[in-house]
Amino acid sequence: METKEKIFNGFKLNGFLVLFLHLIVLTGIILWCFLIGGLPFNLAGGVLIAVWLVLLAGYMQQEPNEARVMVFFGEYKGTFRDTGFFWVNPFMNKKKLSLRARNLDVEPIKVNDQIGNPILIGLVLVWKLKDTYKAMFEIDAQTMAESAIPTKNGREVSMANTVANRMNAFENFVKIQSDAALRQVAGQYAYDDNESERGDLTLRSGGEEINEQLEQKLNERLAMAGIEIVEARINYLAYAPEIAAVMLRRQQASAIISAREKIVEGAVSMVHMALDKLSKDEIVELDEERKVAMVSNLLVVLCADEAAQPVVNTGTLHH
Repeated sequence: METKEKIFNGFKLNGFLVLFLHLIVLTGIILWCFLIGGLPFNLAGGVLIAVWLVLLAGYMQQEPNEARVMVFFGEYKGTFRDTGFFWVNPFMNKKKLSLRARNLDVEPIKVNDQIGNPILIGLVLVWKLKDTYKAMFEIDAQTMAESAIPTKNGREVSMANTVANRMNAFENFVKIQSDAALRQVAGQYAYDDNESERGDLTLRSGGEEINEQLEQKLNERLAMAGIEIVEARINYLAYAPEIAAVMLRRQQASAIISAREKIVEGAVSMVHMALDKLSKDEIVELDEERKVAMVSNLLVVLCADEAAQPVVNTGTLHH
């Protein structure tokens, strides 16, 4: 993924050091204003107090897998990724982002497979921010996040809600794009090999190959937003309700046919073995007509769904 992000190289100081200096300056301001006194000193002290309060906005702390996009009066200055307690230019707009991995469970959607059968397919994916510049400036997630900030008496509740809403805006973008990618991938393959040529890749049998293609399509779509897909897997696959019953009967019929093929194959093998054994051991000599009758009887017994009913013959073999 081509990145437009750059590391913030602006002025920064250790937050504890600046905090210590602030306390010293505050003590000096208080002594200057109240011990020395006088109007000029009080005015100067008031200005210093105002400056001191402005400088308080420069403090920030950052945990691992967090980042701040630094913007100075509309100009992108870089991305701050260091962890700890720092002091930077208080006029710098510090837009906080989370770089931690996030899960997204996409609800099953109805699509048509390659054959045209309606199916329900869903996926679960793991994603995270890779390029903070693209995430903040290539898509309009900021507007969506700011419009969703809860307010109380016309004031923002907390900065944490701003970050949460910003990440929710990214998640909504991922959800919409994953829906489109899922429809694209599902439409390229049949549901199973009953509807396609033998050996063709299908949604049911594709496994890792389908997941890899889905992950690739998602990364292509989300590259513009600076978002990386760590893992994507289909977690739900079924026929749509309107054809599910018919497809179930078809699958049952296919299973019955496969089972019958095995039964007939085994029965023919057993009949062949019985005839060879009778002939080799010279137990009984059978002409062609009797062999046909024996084969018929054995196949009926071996292939029947129910147990054979014995018939006692009190006459000859022919009557």
